[in-house]
This record gives sequence, C-alpha cells and structure tokens, in this order.
Amino acid sequence: MFTGIVQAVGEVADREQRADGLRLTIARVPFVDGLEPGDSVSLAGVCTTVVDIHARDEAFGVDVVEATLARTTIGDWRVGDAVNLEPALRAGDPLGGHLVQGHVDGVGTVATASWEGSSGMLEISLPGGIETVTVPQGSFAIDGVSLTVNRLAGAIARFAIIPYTWSHTTLGCLTPGARVNVEADLIGKYVARAVRPYSTPAAG
Repeated sequence: MFTGIVQAVGEVADREQRADGLRLTIARVPFVDGLEPGDSVSLAGVCTTVVDIHARDEAFGVDVVEATLARTTIGDWRVGDAVNLEPALRAGDPLGGHLVQGHVDGVGTVATASWEGSSGMLEISLPGGIETVTVPQGSFAIDGVSLTVNRLAGAIARFAIIPYTWSHTTLGCLTPGARVNVEADLIGKYVARAVRPYSTPAAG
C-alpha cells in the first residue's frame, strides 16, 4: 500500500528483456539503504517487488511480468527515463495523500498539459470505464502521484497541481499525447462493485 506522495524521482539505469518480461534497474534512489529484497516500491504508480539492491549505486532491480507490461506504461520506458518513486507505507507513517494500491487500472493519455497562473494543469483522457468510479473532488493517482479531481467531463479528468508537485515529480514534464498510469480511488471502486447488483435492470 502507498499514499501517492512521491519520495524521489529515480531513473531507469538498465532495461533487460527476458523471456517472461523485463528486468529493470532503477537508480538515483535516495532511500535505497532502507530497502531489502522483497520490499514493495511504487514505480510511477505500479507496485513492484525489489529483487536486488545495489546500495553503492543507489539502485535496485525489479522484475516486470507480461501482464503488468500489458496494463501499464512500463513497456515504453527506456534507459534514462525519469520515474516517480515511493516506498511502501509502513505502520505509523503519515498518510499524506490517499490509499493507493499500486494496482494500475489502465493507461490514460494526456490531453492538455500547461501552467496556468500559479499552478499546473493536466487533462487526462481516462481509459474505458474509469470515469464511472471517478468523482469531482475525489482522489486519483497519476503515475503514482496522489491528486484531486478538479473537474470531470465525460472521460476527461482535469487536475490542478501545486508548484511543488509540478516540479518534484514527473508531472511537470508531461506533454499532450503522453501515456500515464492511472489508478482510481480505492473506495470508489469498492462502492461501485457493491451497488452494481442493484443498479442492473432485472431481466423480464
């Protein structure tokens, strides 16, 4: 479990294609000394498991299977790409964002990215069906960053982003057409599932 509060922006240092997926090495990780093999780390909103650690290089390795590659943007990543990083939430840690599982719902597309007045603005075209569990002023994660939905128009969600988040995550580098990992609010998804049997017209 994560909170969507990015701890650092790392870098893809190595990308090795394997028969069953990818082995990635992520560098520029200031909290690497606190990691052990088996720990969970969010990479741009995707929950991954640390398989090896290179403390001297401030780096760690993860394996990414085909199912994850099909559902996220990880297959697009190349050496040198920047990646939002967050270690798993521990008991007693502050919950500064919202509950983020790291189970990506799909890949969205940046429709608009701009700086307006004193904040950044992103409009994201959501993948199929995600808008049905998304509400204005509700929580949402884009590439692992906890955000608040400013406006929802059909399948387009708008987010206003404070300067700190704009400059301390990868969000400020996004451009129209970029693909991003999206995860809708956990509570919204459970509520939608709970009411589904009562909202489907009975066959008659």
